[in-house]
Amino acid sequence: NRLIGYAIRLLVTRPNDNKSGAAAERGFKRRHTIFKRSLNMKVILNTDIKTLGEEGDVKNVADGYFRNFLRPRRLAVPYNAETVAFFESRKAEIEARKEQKRKDSASLKEKLEALHLEITMPAGRNGKLFGAVSAQVVSELLAKHGFEIERKRIEIPGVSIKSVGNYHFSVKLYESQTAQMIVSVKGEESTEVKDAAD
Repeated sequence: NRLIGYAIRLLVTRPNDNKSGAAAERGFKRRHTIFKRSLNMKVILNTDIKTLGEEGDVKNVADGYFRNFLRPRRLAVPYNAETVAFFESRKAEIEARKEQKRKDSASLKEKLEALHLEITMPAGRNGKLFGAVSAQVVSELLAKHGFEIERKRIEIPGVSIKSVGNYHFSVKLYESQTAQMIVSVKGEESTEVKDAAD
């Protein structure tokens, strides 16, 4: 309740013409900063969380997010002397797991870069595709070869491919590792184009 009351006071005490403009603005910014800090807390992740970080990482999160999601699921603990000491004692164990992730990522990189991807799409006689090869299309293509790669990890120059040809793209892996790949896009003349030509 005290926090809510502070938020209300913050919202209704914007700088106005009755105060010195610069001084009032500074005061508002100072109060706003204090309020923002009160909504955040420092935590240590107890496990890997895709959208947040890895086990042992120190993160600033919203207080409500910690209380309602992270803490009940034991995904994170508050940052304090006790938890810092606990994770410090597990530092070697956590680093060993990260090293294994690096090795697995290097192995995946090698396999991906050895793969030649090919896709056939409906296209006009000028080589323009009726549609586009997007990151989602590439993700589905990789899945057919046994590689489950999230769409957001695939980077295609220009966002998507709209003409036939050979194209380079990259796949973001663990940490800074990236696989450089090539996809060959071939055109297949659609029925509508054939009928128009006839």
